[in-house]
Amino acid sequence: MRRRRAAAAALLVTSLAAAVTGCGGGGAAQGSNDNPTTLTYWASNQGADLEADKAILTPELEKFEERTGIHVELEVVPWSDLLNRILAATASGEGPDVLNIGNTWSASLQATGALLPWTEENFERIGGRDRFLDAAVASAGAPGQDPAAVPLYSLSYALYYNKAMFEEAGIEQPPATWDEFVEVGKRLTGDGRYGFGLEGSNLSNNIHQAYVLARQHGGDFFDESGEPTFTDPGAVEGVKQWIDFMAEDGIVAPGNAEYAQNQSLQDFATGKTAMLLWQAAGTTFESFGMSEDDYGVAPVPTPSGTPGQGTEVNSMVAGINLAVFDNTDNLDGALEFVEFMTSDEEQAVLNAAYGSIPAVESAQDDPAFDTPALNVLKDALATSAVPLPQVPEESQFETAVGTAIKDLFAEAAAGREVTTELVAERLTEAQQQVG
Repeated sequence: MRRRRAAAAALLVTSLAAAVTGCGGGGAAQGSNDNPTTLTYWASNQGADLEADKAILTPELEKFEERTGIHVELEVVPWSDLLNRILAATASGEGPDVLNIGNTWSASLQATGALLPWTEENFERIGGRDRFLDAAVASAGAPGQDPAAVPLYSLSYALYYNKAMFEEAGIEQPPATWDEFVEVGKRLTGDGRYGFGLEGSNLSNNIHQAYVLARQHGGDFFDESGEPTFTDPGAVEGVKQWIDFMAEDGIVAPGNAEYAQNQSLQDFATGKTAMLLWQAAGTTFESFGMSEDDYGVAPVPTPSGTPGQGTEVNSMVAGINLAVFDNTDNLDGALEFVEFMTSDEEQAVLNAAYGSIPAVESAQDDPAFDTPALNVLKDALATSAVPLPQVPEESQFETAVGTAIKDLFAEAAAGREVTTELVAERLTEAQQQVG
């Protein structure tokens, strides 16, 4: 495929908004089969580090080459660079043939026109749309349009809790409501340890949590026509509740305001915090020496304690999608590769390695995915998770509101009061950045 990667790294986050909404596919042309023996693949960092991803993926790509004769050139791109790299590729028209995208970016990247639309015909070439989880497909592009990608790995959030710390504090059950969560968190806070850990400088994580809390307060960050409504009262309350775990309830260490590189997982695994909201964290805990017998997994709390839809949602639909650049010069090979990666066999191999949930329903029958922890995640994904807004401005939303929340955590960590009015003011400023 024609490609020129060097320019991608120079693109700044501040230019992303224009890239998303301003380009029309970077001159992307229809795919061809001019280069049928090679594919380039950008994989996201799903493992403990980039080398771990290469170790997991390389044998599978060699298996694909043995079957098809197509060599796959793999590059694992860290999350800190991935969106910039993709947007540079959409703007220039020079990127990989196949790539991973965060499912929350689907509509934004779809709007560039640079990705292959997944029509019914294309879905039929990989076994049909019905093979995939409905919630996962709903997070692959804007409603009413052909998806811009195919679900690859599915995830949802759960509450992880340290069994020993709970037992030490005389707590018998994980909290089911937020009132119980704060009460339990306070009982677990003291002597240098905290009840709850989070990543205050992780923009995406801030968005994931604030969005669900906003929905629980009956709000949203976009209206039905796709217009931003960042100061919707429910949205303001959702953001404030997320900040208040540190600012008002005092169950989060102030230092968590600076966390953005999964430090909260290490804190949890080493007994510094007792609870964490995360997606499929088991393999990371294991890397820090924590056994799966040392922690429990429960649904994320809701206002009533019974997860469901409406104001009882308790997770966003998380996951990784697989997309094809529309101007690939190995279209047949790219579709063949997507078919391979979403086959039952590869879904089982890859999702077991990453601790995620297969996006293909039939692959979930594998015993590897019938564990107490994964069953909590699967249940949330099937019954109480909602996609983030599938609108072209979604990536701008993540950057603007995620940064506003990061700044509010900094205020809380400094001991300054975070009022409802201040939250609304910061969200107003964030909305002014989205256009």
